[in-house]
Amino acid sequence: MFGSKKKSVPRPLNDSGRSQISETFSLEGVLRSSGAIDISGLIKGAVYANDLIIKDTGSIVGPVEADKVEIYGHLEGKILAKTIIIGSSGVVKGDILFSESLRTEEGADINGYLKKTDSESMSAAENEFKLDTINKEEPKEKDKDKTKKGRPKIVASN
Repeated sequence: MFGSKKKSVPRPLNDSGRSQISETFSLEGVLRSSGAIDISGLIKGAVYANDLIIKDTGSIVGPVEADKVEIYGHLEGKILAKTIIIGSSGVVKGDILFSESLRTEEGADINGYLKKTDSESMSAAENEFKLDTINKEEPKEKDKDKTKKGRPKIVASN
C-alpha cells in the first residue's frame, strides 16, 4: 500500500565532501573515513582518514593514520601520515612519523620523536621506529660482576 516492491540498490558512497565534527560532538571509539574530516570536537580513540584537519577547538586522544594531517588543535597520540602540517596553535604529544613532508609553524608545541619513514601502516612504522640509541642500556654481564656481591640492589628507599 505505502511501499514499493522495487529492490533497493545501495547507492555508491560519495567521499568527495568533507565531514564535519562540531565543537559539541564527542566520540569515544574508532573513527574511519575514506574521505576528509574536519574535527572541532573531541575524539577519544584511533582516527583513520584520507585527509584530516584538527581545528583550534578540536582534540584527539589516540593514534592517527592519514595521507595528510593538519593540526591546529590538540593531539595526544602517534601520527603516521605522508604529509603533516602543525600550525602555530597546534599541540602534539606523541611520536610523529611521516613519509613525504613535515611542516611546523612558529609556536607549534611538539613533545615526541620525529622520524621520516617509508612504512605505510602504524605497526610497520613502530617496528622501524626503534629508540635503542636513546634508551639507557642494561649493564653487561662484566659490569654486573663489578657490583657488590651478596647484597641485593636497592631500587627505592623511603
